[in-house]
Amino acid sequence: MVKVNTPPDTDRGGSITYDKSTKLLPKASSRELQLAFPSLITTTTSTCAPSTGNGTQLPNSADSTKRLLLPISQGVTKRAGRKKNAEADFATAGASSGGAGGKSSKKNVGKAVFEAKKKTDVGVSDLTLISKITDEEINQNLMKRFQAKSIYTYIGHVLISVNPFRDLGIYTDEVLASYRGKNRLESPPHVFAVAESAYYNMNGYKENQCEVYSQRELTNGSGESGAGKTEAAKRIMQYIAAASTTSSDTIQRIKDMVLATNPLLEAFGCAKTLRNNNSSRHGKYLEIQFNAQGEPIGANITNYLLEKNRVVGQIKEERNFHIFYQFTKAASAEHRQSFGLQTPDTYLYTSKAGCLEVPGIDDVAEFADTLNAMNVIGLSKDEQDQIFRMIAAILWLGNVRFKPSETSDGSEIADTSVTDFVSYLLQVDAAAVKRALTIRIMETSHGGRRGSIYEVPLNIAQATSVRDALAKGIYNNLFEWIVDRVNKAMQNSAGSISNTIGILDIYGFEIFDTNSFEQLCINYVNEKLQQIFIQLTLKTEQEEYEKEQITWTPIQYFDNKVVCELIEEKRPPGVFAALNDACATAHADPTAADGTFVQRLNMLSSHKHFENRSGQFVIKHYAGDVNYSITGMTDKNKDQLLRDILELVEASQNPFVHTLFPDKIDRDNKRRPPTASDKIKQSANDLVTTLMKAQPSYIRTIKPNQNKSPTEYNEPAVLHQIKYLGLKENVRIRRAGFAYRQSFEKFVERFFLISGRTSYAGEYVWEGDARSAAQAILKDTGLPTTEYQMGVTKVFIKTPESLFGLEAMRDKFWHNMATRIQRAWRNYLRYRAECATRIQRAWRKKRGGLEYLQLRDEGHKILAGRKERRRMSILGSRRFLGDYLGAGFSGGPGAMLRKNAGISSSEDVVFSARGEVLVSKLGRSSKPSPRVIILTNKALYIIMQALVNGQLQISAEHNIPVGAIKYVGMTNLRDDWFSLGVGSPQAPDPLVSCVLKTELVTQLKRVLRGSLDVKIGPTIEYSKKPGKIAVIKSMKDPSTGLFDTYKSSTIHVSQGEPANSVSRPTPKGKPVAAKPITKGKLLKKGGPSKVIPKARPLPQEAGIRPLPRNIPGLAPMPAASAAATPAPVPRKTVPVAVAASHARTPSSSASRPPPPPPSAPPMAPAEAPQVPTCKALYDFSGSSEKELSVSLNEVVEIIRKEENGWWLVKKLDSELQGWAPTSYLQELPMAPKRPINGMGKKKPPAPPKRPGVQGAAEPAAAAGGGSFAGGLAEALKQRQAALNAKDDDDDDW
Repeated sequence: MVKVNTPPDTDRGGSITYDKSTKLLPKASSRELQLAFPSLITTTTSTCAPSTGNGTQLPNSADSTKRLLLPISQGVTKRAGRKKNAEADFATAGASSGGAGGKSSKKNVGKAVFEAKKKTDVGVSDLTLISKITDEEINQNLMKRFQAKSIYTYIGHVLISVNPFRDLGIYTDEVLASYRGKNRLESPPHVFAVAESAYYNMNGYKENQCEVYSQRELTNGSGESGAGKTEAAKRIMQYIAAASTTSSDTIQRIKDMVLATNPLLEAFGCAKTLRNNNSSRHGKYLEIQFNAQGEPIGANITNYLLEKNRVVGQIKEERNFHIFYQFTKAASAEHRQSFGLQTPDTYLYTSKAGCLEVPGIDDVAEFADTLNAMNVIGLSKDEQDQIFRMIAAILWLGNVRFKPSETSDGSEIADTSVTDFVSYLLQVDAAAVKRALTIRIMETSHGGRRGSIYEVPLNIAQATSVRDALAKGIYNNLFEWIVDRVNKAMQNSAGSISNTIGILDIYGFEIFDTNSFEQLCINYVNEKLQQIFIQLTLKTEQEEYEKEQITWTPIQYFDNKVVCELIEEKRPPGVFAALNDACATAHADPTAADGTFVQRLNMLSSHKHFENRSGQFVIKHYAGDVNYSITGMTDKNKDQLLRDILELVEASQNPFVHTLFPDKIDRDNKRRPPTASDKIKQSANDLVTTLMKAQPSYIRTIKPNQNKSPTEYNEPAVLHQIKYLGLKENVRIRRAGFAYRQSFEKFVERFFLISGRTSYAGEYVWEGDARSAAQAILKDTGLPTTEYQMGVTKVFIKTPESLFGLEAMRDKFWHNMATRIQRAWRNYLRYRAECATRIQRAWRKKRGGLEYLQLRDEGHKILAGRKERRRMSILGSRRFLGDYLGAGFSGGPGAMLRKNAGISSSEDVVFSARGEVLVSKLGRSSKPSPRVIILTNKALYIIMQALVNGQLQISAEHNIPVGAIKYVGMTNLRDDWFSLGVGSPQAPDPLVSCVLKTELVTQLKRVLRGSLDVKIGPTIEYSKKPGKIAVIKSMKDPSTGLFDTYKSSTIHVSQGEPANSVSRPTPKGKPVAAKPITKGKLLKKGGPSKVIPKARPLPQEAGIRPLPRNIPGLAPMPAASAAATPAPVPRKTVPVAVAASHARTPSSSASRPPPPPPSAPPMAPAEAPQVPTCKALYDFSGSSEKELSVSLNEVVEIIRKEENGWWLVKKLDSELQGWAPTSYLQELPMAPKRPINGMGKKKPPAPPKRPGVQGAAEPAAAAGGGSFAGGLAEALKQRQAALNAKDDDDDDW
């Protein structure tokens, strides 16, 4: 974290804390920023709280106030702060203060922190902030967020979840950790935020919590949700398990078992439907129990409405419960042998719908997870075997087929081997199984007395129904046994229960083409949940407004209590009461019972939410009108197995079967057993009682399409769900008063930046309480008083547009701060680059080319004072660079030479240059011919280039291995010729001329590792032909000039440098003027602001002797011409003298007698032309004719300035000019111009001087009297200095 101290002339000076991770700036360390802005930046250490990674600071201690910035958010719960009593304490302080005179809240507001990693919201994250409250606007907002992969949206405290049908990577441990310890409104909407809020409220306020998942699926299909309820429930459990502490193995075991319930209950309670591959086909309420330390010590699961009809039949392309496919595909060899298990396509219950495989589901892998969950729960091996025995019995039971009986009107078993195997699995008599499936025992009664008993044979349809009833009964009781067994395993044994968190995952509202008893029960439970949702929501809203003393208009809404009473009431009788009465009066015949039910429903025809139709009845639910079919409803309500079936299982020899069917048959008990409607009514009321005791959090799930597509958003389908979910009503209730509410403390912490009275460049400076600070912010922003109200502890803002306006002001503040920091950073980068350039330049001057210098010195040693030297060879700047033609490069002309000469890529080029070779012509004298010389680590190549038929041809004329070169011969004069002593019997020795001969020999000797012999003498011997030695003489010829010549075996060369000459010292490079940093707004020309440059000393003070006024050697000029063409004046003396003494510039007109008093001011004589001058700070001796030598303190005229560090200057006393380095010169200031008559304000003429005292005025002025012109010049000079100082002080911050 970096603190940037802004200058006082900013919008609001001071300092801001800026997160270094922001993408607005290049990545830089604190050290780099300190180097860049030594006067602007300090690094905060202990005073800066640790960062959470998204620009949010957390406190250093428990006493620290939370430095948390909220996004554009919704209302605040009790958890507005992380400390339980923080809000209450602050509210008390604010209420008691009564305004600005109260206790200061400055300590409660931390430094503003820019949210560098804040994700840009698409749409609004809280539907209470939409401008227009309509179903269409809600739909559009959800669609935008879905397309931007933001699947969560709030409505106040309610979370809306849209199923993404893909993994968005938002449930990782890293994401989970980012929500731990955070207020729900401090982070984007997420199911983890709801879980954290519930967990924190449980710990902080010791209140039980519950999470309610609801979803409305209104389609003409199977009714499966697929909206994500089960997934959300799993994520809640994942978060609580990760967030809670663990102090013992028992606590960890409970955590593991809670998580293990997911795969176990999914296997036995979930199935693949048309619209969801993992649809939960039962409702459950998981209650996690915690001790006083917030550690899970137990759990309990309540099961609701298992869809047991799915066991015996599914629609096409759906599947049975997962466990059937997992077991048949991945069962062990032992189970397959013991239970006669085969593949799923063998069994009717798993293959009837024609769907055995599901994309994305691995039944084998999930069966392993199921077994692992059983082990974690603590199911023994025998218990697991018994569970799988019942699963196998159900599968084989489905394969029992019936055929018409040959002896009666009933039916009989088609394949008795199947029933025999079922009897083996259930451990009952095989004959009893056949009898129970094909015959029903009927008993008549007379006046309460037992009558006759009859055996009624069952037809195929009736027998099939009995078979399916037995299968459904076994699976339903097995599922309930598993739930009870899980509850026993998770039963608390670690201490007293302090609080609980409940997670409710239940069916959503259902409307199908044909709706029966199951839909009636499901919709009844949803009516009860909707009732408590409305009660709690409105109650909470009204209580908050009353507590905060806010005036609001109550909203009209539909209270569905009347619908709940229509279904459940006994007096007057409701639907359930009529259904039970019909079951009791006509229990023997289902058809008769249905008819009785129709008659009982006529009593409800006057109810405004009920309609009785032929064979159907309509209930007007809050989510829409639903037609219920009466057929079979009474039979389903009985929810009882036939007595024959109960007697069959009671006769089983398997104790586990008796565990599944614990109730004994009591033939003397005439009391009506509880019906299914009685059970669901009791469960729903118990659930409501439990939820009313807790603080609920709602998660409402929406399915975006029916195809499980991750990109498709079906607007009409989602709009349908939005309407029946009642989202618009939820928003209207939340928006009944105000769209946004926030505590004074949090509001000030969020928006204090946008008021000049509460902030100073990021620092909170308000001395009053938070209430008065909030009022000041709202007043300074110009928000109308009709748009907000001040409560007791909170600010209430009416419309979302007002909130967005405040947020826009806050964003603009950060934008301005970022712009300033970027500007400073860019200046620093330029400054750093310039510094690096200067350091590199200095390093190259100091150490650059050292190895080339060492190679050059090695060449001097080879010659050993035996050969005269060329002047260019011993220059201080000479370096032995080697490959001058670039033959070692991969491209360019050098590479072309190498390729055509046939030089292998494995050879390293150490030297290449151009030269000449002496070529013998038949019948003519030898003549030098141009060649290219390349030396590698293996051979020396002499390459010839020639034009043949207009095309360039390149070939290697000589390819001499370096090992074949025995010696190199040279003359002792300064010529460039040398011979290569090869002594080949087939070819002559080359006689070569090369200006870089010394370097070539040095490189060759290095390649040969010092074994080369260098012969230097008056002549050169070489084999002109194989075996024929020729001698080349050398002679001095002054007329030769710069280069030597060859003629008739003689080399003519001019006088060279002495043989013992060594290279001169490396010359100093031309000074390069320092490049000032003049760009940008922080680093400006002229140094720091408010600093006025010191005045330069007078020539006498600086030790500079003034030059004479008249240049020696120039004849006096007439007065007339002197006025027009003044004599040249040295620029050093005159301007400084004028600036110091305010005297006029002397001229030749001073010696003339004064004229008579004129009637008008005379025209002033023309001044000498203003030319820039400079003074030499050091002696400089020019090394060439273009450079001008100057001596210390000499003043010269500046003719031209160049940016390369050199100025063109001219002597003042002659026409001699040349270049001089700027680092040796100091420019002198120009003399202020003398006022010209007739320009500006007119001045009275000077009084005439008396004869003989013409020179008296000048000394007087110099003595300090001064003239009007001198005073004006001084005034102009002071004004200019003041303007310069003001300009320097201007800052573009």
